[in-house]
Amino acid sequence: MPIFPLEGVVLLPRGDLPLNIFEPRYLSMVADSLKGSSRMIGIIQPFGIQNAANGDVVFRTGCAGRITHFSETEDGCYKVTLRGICRFHVLKELSPSASGYRIIRPNWMSFENDMTAASCVLDRSSLCSLLRQYFEMQDITLDWPLLHEIEDDEILMTMLAMICPFSASEKQALLEAPCCNSRLNLFMSLLEMSVRHGHDGCLGSAH
Repeated sequence: MPIFPLEGVVLLPRGDLPLNIFEPRYLSMVADSLKGSSRMIGIIQPFGIQNAANGDVVFRTGCAGRITHFSETEDGCYKVTLRGICRFHVLKELSPSASGYRIIRPNWMSFENDMTAASCVLDRSSLCSLLRQYFEMQDITLDWPLLHEIEDDEILMTMLAMICPFSASEKQALLEAPCCNSRLNLFMSLLEMSVRHGHDGCLGSAH
């Protein structure tokens, strides 16, 4: 499976990730993936360590996404949307493709439950209260009516976990959470810590 290393970006099962593809090797990756029946690409974060053979060392865990929408721009770039299917461990990195994109042998065994919808229940009142404070601190505008239109708690939490500007290590922790409820608890904790530390910082600067 081809992988697309992206720092600070994670794809979660049943999440949608829009991408603008313009680098030649990744244009080839998308073109090759579209020729296959699975249309799968692995999204994975680089670890921040250089490897002479393959470039950036990547985390052990990523998430495979299927190309569900794509279009080609006038300048030859691709706009694609990946739907998260299942997480994977990198079992082995293989020789790169002729175009230079990286290819791995994935191991899916630890993530069989990703293939079925999970049951997790959000306290939406607490979530909205935290989000309003968090997004205000981050100077982010959110389409609140759209948020309330998403009835599935898991889909809502997945979308928010992917778009919130957490650190790369925090995003990786969300990706590696063993189940939906663990991810939900971690997500709420990250919001609470960010809001609390933000308020503490404001109080400290006032004095």
